[in-house]
Amino acid sequence: MSDCLFCKLVSGEIPCDFIYEDDDVVAFNDVNPQAPHHFLCIPKQHIATTNDLQSEHAQIMGKLILAAKKIADDRGIADDGYRLVMNCNQHGGQTVFHIHLHVLAGRQMSWPPG
Repeated sequence: MSDCLFCKLVSGEIPCDFIYEDDDVVAFNDVNPQAPHHFLCIPKQHIATTNDLQSEHAQIMGKLILAAKKIADDRGIADDGYRLVMNCNQHGGQTVFHIHLHVLAGRQMSWPPG
């Protein structure tokens, strides 16, 4: 998608310091962190929202979670715990329409979020 911010990061059109990259997934720190550790895991493939997921996307969604786990392990935050958040569409809080997994850690999370 030529106008998608995250597609531009993946393609290198917009520079980004990836904290993780493999053939299918990249991760980077959130520009507006909501916790001491806040990073995003995104697929390199453009998928706009969770509503656009199909059965063929099951593997890539698993890879997003495994990437989050690896980064949490590498950063030493896995044992204390972390929150995984995925927003869908405007009322769900999604602002960039390229599916992404927020990973938040480094403080006690509360419910409801806030």
